[in-house]
Amino acid sequence: MIDKTTVPERIGHFFGKLFSPGFGFILLVITYVPMILVIVFSFNESIIAAFPLERFSLVWYRELLADASILGAFRNTLLIAVAAVAGSLVIGVSAAFVLHRFHFRGARIYQVVILLPFLLPGIFTGLALLLFFAFTGIPKSLFTVLIGHVVFCTAVVFKTVAARLMVMRRSLEEASYDLGATTAQTFFRVTLPNMRTALITGSLLAFVLSFDETLITFFVIGAQLTLPLKIWGMMRAQFTPVVHALAATIFLISTLLVVVFSRFILGRETAR
Repeated sequence: MIDKTTVPERIGHFFGKLFSPGFGFILLVITYVPMILVIVFSFNESIIAAFPLERFSLVWYRELLADASILGAFRNTLLIAVAAVAGSLVIGVSAAFVLHRFHFRGARIYQVVILLPFLLPGIFTGLALLLFFAFTGIPKSLFTVLIGHVVFCTAVVFKTVAARLMVMRRSLEEASYDLGATTAQTFFRVTLPNMRTALITGSLLAFVLSFDETLITFFVIGAQLTLPLKIWGMMRAQFTPVVHALAATIFLISTLLVVVFSRFILGRETAR
């Protein structure tokens, strides 16, 4: 059999096989070593993040739990993230169903309009929301932050659900109607279970994006703070290893969520 690959293709394959493992290892080191160092320094009693470590201690975790401002910022961030997920699910799922079920002129523009707040730079979206709230007389508060988060989180849920609807067989719903089910029964017993993975994936992505969002929040927040802005302020004023303890806690919670999602939710879907 004659090998029809060209010389540049052969050279590309050779260097790909030669350097891919090395680049993969470097990427893992750049990604995970800083995370590990943050966790290690969070248990160091010294205020200086450097080796050698002084002594193992939980002092920074105790200070973290005793800091009412951090706990308040965490509560604000958590409430906004949960509410943003709920709002983006309602709007995103509805918008995805409209695009999938109905054929109309301007469907492509309709899709672009929904995705645009997520695709645009955060500084542009934040400034646009700030001008909108100023024009309408809505005072900046956690409510305006929630609106801003829903605006860009909706795009994530919309895209995830729309992709699932594109591959879902309409014959399942048609069979449900043929068996005498109503529209509501078909939606809750046939359509919704088949969309479960997309809904959970979109919800988790929206939650993470909302929890971590800083730029848009900076433009539309009032006197209260969210956790990312609180951390930013702590690093500007006086950096302490409490930030390490906080980052390590968030990393642990995020890791547990990923493990639970992968093992119990995606695992069940794969078993089906």
